[in-house]
Amino acid sequence: MGVVAVTAEEFAAVPPEVVFDRFGRGSGAGWLFDADCDRLAVGAVVTLRAPLGGTAPVDIHGRISDVRRPHSLTVTHAQPWRGRIRLRFTAAPGGTRIRLHSEIDERGLEWLMRRQGLPVRAGAAGGNRLGLLTSKSGPGSLFAAATENVASLALEEINGDGGIGGRPVDLLVADDATDAATGVLEARRLVRSGCRTIIVMTTSATFEAVSASLADSGVLLVEPHMNEGGREERLRIRLGERPAAQLAAAAAPLMRSAGGRRWFLAGNDYVWPRAVNAAARAVLPAHGATLVGERYAPLGTQDFTPLVEAVAASGADVVLNTFVGADGAAFERQCHAMGLRETALSLGPAMDESTLERVGAAAAPGIHGVSGYFQGLGTERNDSLVTRYREAFGPWAPPLSTLSESVFEAIHMWSGAARRARSTDPLRVADEMRVGRFELPRGTVTLDGSDLVQQRLYLAEAHGAMFDRVYPVGAAG
Repeated sequence: MGVVAVTAEEFAAVPPEVVFDRFGRGSGAGWLFDADCDRLAVGAVVTLRAPLGGTAPVDIHGRISDVRRPHSLTVTHAQPWRGRIRLRFTAAPGGTRIRLHSEIDERGLEWLMRRQGLPVRAGAAGGNRLGLLTSKSGPGSLFAAATENVASLALEEINGDGGIGGRPVDLLVADDATDAATGVLEARRLVRSGCRTIIVMTTSATFEAVSASLADSGVLLVEPHMNEGGREERLRIRLGERPAAQLAAAAAPLMRSAGGRRWFLAGNDYVWPRAVNAAARAVLPAHGATLVGERYAPLGTQDFTPLVEAVAASGADVVLNTFVGADGAAFERQCHAMGLRETALSLGPAMDESTLERVGAAAAPGIHGVSGYFQGLGTERNDSLVTRYREAFGPWAPPLSTLSESVFEAIHMWSGAARRARSTDPLRVADEMRVGRFELPRGTVTLDGSDLVQQRLYLAEAHGAMFDRVYPVGAAG
């Protein structure tokens, strides 16, 4: 199965120069494939909705990789598959014909077929199989943007070093569409395809649902990124940062920067944001903070006006933003547009580099993140990782962040455990993974058997659409 080309067309009753310059300017639903882009320049991030494969339109997140005004634009993207979209603007009687030309590779075709409910065979296994359940679509596709890339890089390195027991490891990827019920169906598919361990880089809602659904399956689930923790189980390993440690590390320096102690808690209405805010109610007052409000909005919300107005009315100095992915970007852009950034800073425990890019350079100043990893972290191991990542996937690949980089580390931790156990048996691997000291791109990570991860935490401030001024603020417990 090779690359398939798919085209779609729109028509605008204005000249090509006008259409081209209005690309991504938010001129209304359906206008130019619902494209959203702050600037028409090589390297600029762009999101568009492409009618592909006879299904509902597909949200594509990528970067502009070629600009030829007013004739064409090229968008290189990683989600929901890796490929390129070319947009051509051609003069036609009465206006401009806009043609979208998309390249869809084998993985893209498989994703589209599953989206339509069509069966897709996993193929014969050439070795061990490792599952990756992530969010290739839906609001979570922003924070998961680099996940499949970096997982592929980890497996390439492992297989280049002899695989596990002399056999290569095959990576099978599934998309939960940022939906817990879909995640359960896809996790079961991975198990049927022979995956005995699944790396689950999704929302906590999906992890909880999948964990319950596979309770008697004998499958090891590893949640690599930040999460709220939970009861300990032998076949459930939850790595990553914990909310209480993140907030304890960030509270004092952020209040000094804000010049005030009033906090407003705002986030999506599901497991992880509510757990973070529960931690905030316990941790922040102990650091001298005053809580002045708490509001939630469903995943997929696009208009946050009432919530931003509530934050403004509260007189908050700091907003604790627990929205994720596309929702987090939309919320921060509206905070900026409504003038909130003039009075309040923002702290996003899950605000990562991919999401920050979508916030944009104009709205990003005043946003802070706190985690165990940032792409700009100046360690030798991280410099090496970033170099290998760019060499493998090119300059337009989405940036690394604590969310995606944690998958790279978890896969290497899994392979090391399997080699020590001389087996991929889930119980034996889990026991080996749960205790140890690991030297990783983010630094030293220690596991003591309790599912609590010891690692250095960093606070970072946004300048432009990048996190810089990354400095250590504490260790997670």
